[in-house]
Amino acid sequence: MSDVTDEVAAGRTSPDSGEDTEASRLRALGYRQELRRSLGVLGNISMGFAVVSPVVALYAVSMVGTMVAGPMWVWALPLVLVGQCLVVSVYGELTAQWPLAGGPYQWGRRLLGPSFGWLGGWVWQFAVMFGNTTVAYLAAPWVYALFGATPTPGGLVAVAVGILLAGLLVNAYGITLLRRFVSLGIAAEAVASVLVGFALLLFFREHGFALFTRTLGAESLSDDSTVLGFLAAVAVAGWAFIGFDACVSTAEETKDAGRQVPRAMWWALLSVGAVVILNAMAVALAHPRPEDVVAGADVDPVTTAVVHAFGGWTDKPFVVVVLVGFLACAVASQGGSARGLYSLSRDGVFPISRQVRRVNRRQAPLGGLIASTLISGGALVLGLNATAIGALITFGTAATYLPFFLVSLAALIARLRGTWVPSGHIRLGRTGTVLNALAVLWTAFQLVNVCWPRAVLAPPGAPWYQVWAAPLGTAVVLGSGVLYLLVKRPHERLRDPAAPSDSPAESPTASPSTSA
Repeated sequence: MSDVTDEVAAGRTSPDSGEDTEASRLRALGYRQELRRSLGVLGNISMGFAVVSPVVALYAVSMVGTMVAGPMWVWALPLVLVGQCLVVSVYGELTAQWPLAGGPYQWGRRLLGPSFGWLGGWVWQFAVMFGNTTVAYLAAPWVYALFGATPTPGGLVAVAVGILLAGLLVNAYGITLLRRFVSLGIAAEAVASVLVGFALLLFFREHGFALFTRTLGAESLSDDSTVLGFLAAVAVAGWAFIGFDACVSTAEETKDAGRQVPRAMWWALLSVGAVVILNAMAVALAHPRPEDVVAGADVDPVTTAVVHAFGGWTDKPFVVVVLVGFLACAVASQGGSARGLYSLSRDGVFPISRQVRRVNRRQAPLGGLIASTLISGGALVLGLNATAIGALITFGTAATYLPFFLVSLAALIARLRGTWVPSGHIRLGRTGTVLNALAVLWTAFQLVNVCWPRAVLAPPGAPWYQVWAAPLGTAVVLGSGVLYLLVKRPHERLRDPAAPSDSPAESPTASPSTSA
């Protein structure tokens, strides 16, 4: 490979050479430019911000976190945030060198070979698609709240399906409309999270900061153990910071991606982390009776705190901004999963790849969008049974931490073997190896912690399979991937890159069809 091609593949060329350089860089990694490369760094940050989403994160974890550990649960948030920063440090070096859609799949096959990469991509893909199911289902009650209607199981599923179909249409129109829609969601986040959070903290506190040292009796749900209760809170808080890799999903649509996507991941994670911690503290301090949350009498502590502070008139406006935040998260996450399917299918290693890899004339991954919507929508059938959908939500967090662990482990093994030396814009040297080792330890701990069967995280009287949903669901996805790998042997269609920096001869050059 020539020196120029080496520079292009490693992502170290100047952005001044424009679209030709971006296309050349992608060709050096084995692919043609098919998606529209129009996002700047702010657009890429917005994708990650919308998927991590302070509003979705806070509503998903605040009530459960308080129930299992009391107000002191908020200390789980900075702990998880630090752990996820370790993961981003690894992802940053990988993205800087290989800025490709479907990151875990693309990185894994370059670090430890096609089999490992394919399996990691399979697990990550289903984790994201089932995550789409979860977000759409959790958004549905807010539609009912907006109109003052009483939800039914069938109605919630129907609304969630409508949300997925709307997301399909927005994504199919192209990256520009997606970016604008996501920006609307971020504006709603700014109102619902930042302004309201600061107002609650500064002007409407009902309690002192000593509240964060108390459990209010929550440990009774964990055999009277404060430590076990806090570990459960750490598992719950894991849901709050798992969408930053959406920045990677749009790497092939981001200008100067090798430099800008790692920055975008850091900005998305740290900004959302700060906002979630701010709001978790603000809600706890402004809530009139936090003991009601611990007892399970208040299942929506965020709205309770806001309405108590600002008055009943804020109920509907707050529902609107929260709903917009949920919708932006759902649409952005749906787009990310479609790009992951596109990445797998253009290499011909996903079922019905010929159809799934299709790109429309607006340069959107239409085949991936349709496949992702069908799979995510199919899982909504579980929403007809509240126990079953709860099991899916529990599984979603565990399935997301498994790819974090697999990618971190692959990177560490490749470093120690000497088969991968980071060569992109971000090269952390020995510090990177230390951070990588810590990322492996963190993701292994959190994966076990999230998968640990806890009755406290299931509804009272829940069947055994919901208590065991995380390990069982993870085993099913992982097992189905291994079975497909053994029977269909998709990895044999890939060449194992012989060196850390790829050339067109070392990677499969895709030439997917483009649909009208």
